[in-house]
Amino acid sequence: MQEEQEFIQELLNPKTQNQAFEKLLKEYQRPLYNHIRNIVLDHDDANDVLQNTFVKVFQNLNKFKGESKLFSWMYRIATNEALTFLNQKAKKNGVSSETLQNKTIDNLKADVYFDGNDIQIKLQKAIVLLPEKQQLIFKMKYFEELKYEEISEILGTSVGALKASYHLAVKKIEAFVTKN
Repeated sequence: MQEEQEFIQELLNPKTQNQAFEKLLKEYQRPLYNHIRNIVLDHDDANDVLQNTFVKVFQNLNKFKGESKLFSWMYRIATNEALTFLNQKAKKNGVSSETLQNKTIDNLKADVYFDGNDIQIKLQKAIVLLPEKQQLIFKMKYFEELKYEEISEILGTSVGALKASYHLAVKKIEAFVTKN
């Protein structure tokens, strides 16, 4: 924790800020991209949201209170940016978020950055049917292999509630995959 506080001070100090932010980018760019990509599904959209996320992180570093880990704080920003992006994109296209996500899933096979198969497409279709919070919890636990405690910090939900939501999500996905 002491090491993280020193790093945050480097990020806030104008003399060390650029070098510290480069280190931040290097360390968190890949995991944040993967997290965002799990939410928005499209590679180009994920890159756009990732850029917005790092801009927000940079602009708001002085507001980071250290009540959570830097990792959790940045994941929360990335999550909010991704969800906002999806809602704005759906609104702009005059469709629901679910319709937009289904359309994106249908386009995944043509995406050169997607290396999944038909089973993974079916899994994505099942995930879209879940409520938004269950989607997030399932994706963070299943794809990103985050611990419940980390997800709890990111989403501001109790560990018990997360476990229950994850369990429900798994049951719904199993039912969808079995039925289809």
